[in-house]
Amino acid sequence: MGVTVPDRILTVNAGSSSLKLSVLGPGDEVIKSADLPALSGSVSDDAAALSGQLANLGPVDGVGHRIVHGGTLYRGPVRLSPEVRQHLAALTDLAPLHQPKSLAALDAVGEALPGVPAVACFDTAFHTTIPDAAATFALPQSWRERWTLRRFGFHGLSHGYASRRAAELMGWPPPPLRIVSCHLGAGASLAAVRDGRCVDTTMGFTPLDGLVMGTRSGAVDPGLVLWLEEHEGLPSAEVNEALEQRSGLLGLTGTADMREVLSRAAAGDKRAALGRDVYLHRLRGAIATMAAALDGLDALVFTGGVGEHSPEIRSRTAGPLGFLGVRLDEARNAASPQADDYEIGAADAPTRAFVIAAREDVQIAAETRSVLCHHP
Repeated sequence: MGVTVPDRILTVNAGSSSLKLSVLGPGDEVIKSADLPALSGSVSDDAAALSGQLANLGPVDGVGHRIVHGGTLYRGPVRLSPEVRQHLAALTDLAPLHQPKSLAALDAVGEALPGVPAVACFDTAFHTTIPDAAATFALPQSWRERWTLRRFGFHGLSHGYASRRAAELMGWPPPPLRIVSCHLGAGASLAAVRDGRCVDTTMGFTPLDGLVMGTRSGAVDPGLVLWLEEHEGLPSAEVNEALEQRSGLLGLTGTADMREVLSRAAAGDKRAALGRDVYLHRLRGAIATMAAALDGLDALVFTGGVGEHSPEIRSRTAGPLGFLGVRLDEARNAASPQADDYEIGAADAPTRAFVIAAREDVQIAAETRSVLCHHP
């Protein structure tokens, strides 16, 4: 007997301040969707609040949940069970802004749709192929043996989709195909992808590491954190809150909105110009690092809210990267796009450049179908 492929998949993407629900059909077309405020965390209240929305979205054959952290146990999507739910809750300390929201959505949707099979799809899973040299921190061996201290990486659902879609647009050239995917949104990270497998990324043990983000600091000297705690007496909770919610573009410029940063900078605001330039300096340096991990670069991909909608950031990022073969066609980069996914590189540039719409929902639906086909 043939395997029955689920037709209608509900994708659940719980962010720190919002909940996105989409029903995708067999061709990955969006049948219906809803953007809602973040859930409260009370299962009964949240399930009651969602019941009307879920009824409006119509019947579904399966549910796919975006889960930020899967630790080392989950290297791919997995059918949800009470045991899996317990494991995911134990990882909350590693992603305190995101994991509770994902679990709240998992519980509420499960309560509202008790008979529908559900799958957890992980942002960390795409990065489990990173080699030890890139994943290992230079910490005492006793620490690394006692605790799982490694680079996990995040935004894997976005990086996985964007790099795969870029490969499709390139006509699936023969290996090696070396892509740096830039997920630039409120959170931001890069992934170095060789032939569909991630070999390095900028986020680390938590989603706080790496690039400058909307409210997150990105990489800072760990000695600075210790100095604040030891010499200035700041409690670790206060330091954590500042690094997670009051740093990044917000700390540099007073706003986490890149559009406002660029507008202020263009008007001569020196604080905004500095914030923009710090953001770009870190971003360009990290792209070069990712290219080094790939031994070269065939394509540079921009995705996420900033990556998709800011021609200025794309242009300022690519400008100094000519040594990597990156050169944009500025007219194509600045033009209003005629499609979700399009090329912005100069025709004669050695390295191609693309803008790819973030479609985590498509990746979640594909992974959910794969699991449910094998474990209905």
